[in-house]
Amino acid sequence: MNVLIVGGGGRENAIADAVARSERKPTIFSVMAKKNPGIAGLCEDVLLVKETEVEKVVEYAISKNIEVAFIGPEAPLAAGLADALEDAGIGAVGPRKDVARIEFDKAWARNFMKDNNIDGCPAFKVFSSEEGLEDYIEELGNVAIKPAGLTGGKGVKVMGDQLPDTKAAFEYSRSLLDGDNVVVEENLIGEEFTLQAFVDGKNLAFTPCVQDHKRAFENDLGPNTGGMGSYSSSDELLPFMNVDDIEPAREIMKATVKALHEATGTPFKGILYGQFILTKDGAKVIEFNARFGDPEAMNVLPLLDTDMVDVMSAVANGTLDELDVKFAHKATVCKYAVPAGYPDEPTKDKEVIVGDIGDALLFYSSVYEKDGKVYTTGSRAVAVVGIENTIDEAEKIAQNALENIIGDLHFRSDIGKPELIQRRIDHMEEIRG
Repeated sequence: MNVLIVGGGGRENAIADAVARSERKPTIFSVMAKKNPGIAGLCEDVLLVKETEVEKVVEYAISKNIEVAFIGPEAPLAAGLADALEDAGIGAVGPRKDVARIEFDKAWARNFMKDNNIDGCPAFKVFSSEEGLEDYIEELGNVAIKPAGLTGGKGVKVMGDQLPDTKAAFEYSRSLLDGDNVVVEENLIGEEFTLQAFVDGKNLAFTPCVQDHKRAFENDLGPNTGGMGSYSSSDELLPFMNVDDIEPAREIMKATVKALHEATGTPFKGILYGQFILTKDGAKVIEFNARFGDPEAMNVLPLLDTDMVDVMSAVANGTLDELDVKFAHKATVCKYAVPAGYPDEPTKDKEVIVGDIGDALLFYSSVYEKDGKVYTTGSRAVAVVGIENTIDEAEKIAQNALENIIGDLHFRSDIGKPELIQRRIDHMEEIRG
């Protein structure tokens, strides 16, 4: 079988690695903007082109007799790549544009949740002008401000964090109105978790829960990033969660898949990513994405026991209910090494040298290869993943690996450490009362 991986980041490196483990012995091809050595090393051939150049990607897929393609990033989904591949008779793990909209149009997504009575939706309003904007911010009092379009995970600002007061929230909202709608919603208080699932249009196969860390610096300080690292537990929950916390989140995702099909006439096939926050009133939806998270994919895909090619085929063919999708009961810790100064003023074109990383997995992200050497681009560079029976053991593996990667790099050493996890547990206990 010929398989295509679209995208050149850490998430796609994890996808390619899972495909390469398949007993089906697939021949792997890739499309990416810059040569990621981790992906390229697993491929028969690579096309270096922007993933949003849909016609070129489809032409390449046809020329290589691709049977199924896995679309990693959100931008090609928003450009309609899944539509074009399916229209050309090629199976796609990635939703068509009108249902992928649940990620790339946050205003549409919130209205969709409201119109279809999807649980977990916070109080919100969508604004296209300043009319009523300041009054609504004052009415809610504690708000999160979101641009409606794609921002790479860095556009959301919340009060008590990046926004000191309602005046700052109003000014930030105004700045977003130039060329985009803005979503103003209540600022939910709790602990965030990510729940992801393979989806074939009707059926969902859930992965273990993961917690991402957006802030650039230790102790959750500094600006938001695309994600500095993440961890998962061996029991598929997280240390601050109870068994009865997860089922409502799963039901929300099932209801979302069903309502998307009913509302648009298009089945959602690919990955549904639910970013939830566990509050005193249960799980609430921060946002949905139409693809795996980065770094969260690097936590769950190495644990996938079921053959990845079988899973991809089942997603594309609508037969996921016939497949028992299983994950190893192991804990994982993923940590990113990023360019110094990231995210505001990152250094670029600096060499990255990987030393002895022990038992950790290595995934290249926003780097490029030239003359046999690897260089940074200015975004997240290299991720390492420790896998063991406990989070503490997995963290030690990941941390050891990070310390043996040489370059003008920065990382958070606290992700997965017992002290930080205990803070999460204490916070959740305080919220539950």
